[in-house]
This record gives sequence, structure tokens and C-alpha cells, in this order.
Amino acid sequence: MFPALWQAAVIFAAAFMAGMINSVAGGGTLLTFPSLVFIGRDPIIANVTSTVALWPGSLGGMLGFRRELGGSRRWMELLAGPSVVGGLVGAVLLLQTPSKTFAAIVPFLILFATILFALQEPLTRYIRGEDPAHHQGAAWGVGAAGFQFCVAVYGGYFGAGIGILMLAALGLLGLTDIHQMNGLKNFFAVCINLIAAIYFMLWGPVNWGDALVMAAGAISGGYGGAGLARRLGRPFVRRVVVVIGLGMGVSLLFRR
Repeated sequence: MFPALWQAAVIFAAAFMAGMINSVAGGGTLLTFPSLVFIGRDPIIANVTSTVALWPGSLGGMLGFRRELGGSRRWMELLAGPSVVGGLVGAVLLLQTPSKTFAAIVPFLILFATILFALQEPLTRYIRGEDPAHHQGAAWGVGAAGFQFCVAVYGGYFGAGIGILMLAALGLLGLTDIHQMNGLKNFFAVCINLIAAIYFMLWGPVNWGDALVMAAGAISGGYGGAGLARRLGRPFVRRVVVVIGLGMGVSLLFRR
């Protein structure tokens, strides 16, 4: 079903902003998912469609940090499996959730993701400040893999805010180079989002008209809006996302 003109304008603008924001800060899902709910889409269809439309952005982010991934093979091998399996489990769980139940928990998911997004920078500084000597041994590796699996389940189920959670998992392993951590984070996001998107494309209720409009908006925003976003600055962009996320979460909470 192709959206009406006003609906297409709303979701294109949201996806454009999401692409722009993801290029400098991340958190674009906090705009795209609520915009689909706003134009009247069922929450599960909105979540599925948003995932399918936006997953290539993770691939672009990973390629942007490909240089930093050169010495990260050990971590990629350790956490790629939990990321793929967890992403698939989350996607399956989503499609097994009744729409009414998902609609009831959506406001809390959005508020949780928004709070994570707001706290991302101080939490990242804390993770970077941890002593790597405290995070050695097989137990830490098993713990980080288990934590990453849980993050991936959440990512396949909803997805917004997984970036800071993945940075926390990498912090458990003692990584402190933020560029390497961002490269790995984007790689694991590709693993999670791609497997979820494939599952949704095969068995999910994707609204392909919405997905095409949003994909075009996200690509345009990522390329055309990145310069504007950088001129506005990360703090300004982050504040805008937090305000919109909180507003959307509270609005959906009171609409129940």
C-alpha cells in the first residue's frame, strides 16, 4: 500500500532527519517509528517497516569505520554469532507479539531508548575510562557474549538505543578506543538489523510503499543532510532527538 501524499511527506521528512541524525549521532529510529504510528500504521507493521527501510544505514556506518575494524577480528568472531542469533530471536518474538500488547509496551520502549540516547555520551566516557586490566579472562568474554545476545534480542525486537548497549558490551571486554568501538558497534548493528530485516521481508507485514519512501528519505538525509547536521553540532542534534523521543513516548503513553 503506497501512502497518501501527506503521509509520504511526513515519513519522508522523518526518514530524512533520521538519516541526517544517524550520520552524526545515531538514534534515527526514535523518529521513523513514531512517524509511522502517527500516520496510522499498526505498531508492529511500523516497527517492521522501519527496520527494513533503515538497515542499510548501519552498513554505511560500518564502512565509514572499516579502517578501525582492521585489528578487531577477535571481537568480531566472538560477538557476531550472538548478534545474528539474538537479532533473529528478537524478530521472531516481535511477530509472535499481539499488536495490542506491542502497542501497550511501545511508549515504554521509546522512553527507555530515549533515556539511553540522552545518557550515551556520559556512559561512553565512563566505559572509556574503565581499566582494561579489570576486563580480562574467559569469564568476561562469556559475559560479554551473553550480554550482546540480550542486546541483539532487543535490537531485533525494537532496536532503538542498541548503540549504547553495544558500547557497554565492548567496554566489558576492555576496549577503550572509541573509534574501534564504533566500528564494531556498527558491524554488530549490521548483523542484528540485516537478519531481522531478512526475516521481516520473508515473513513480516512490511508496508513496502512506506519502506520505499523512507529508504529514499534516509539516503537523502544521510548524504544531503550530513553537512547541515555537522554545522548544527552534535549537542544540538542530540537535544532535538531527546526532545522528540520524549514527546513521542509521552504522547503514545497517554493515547493508550
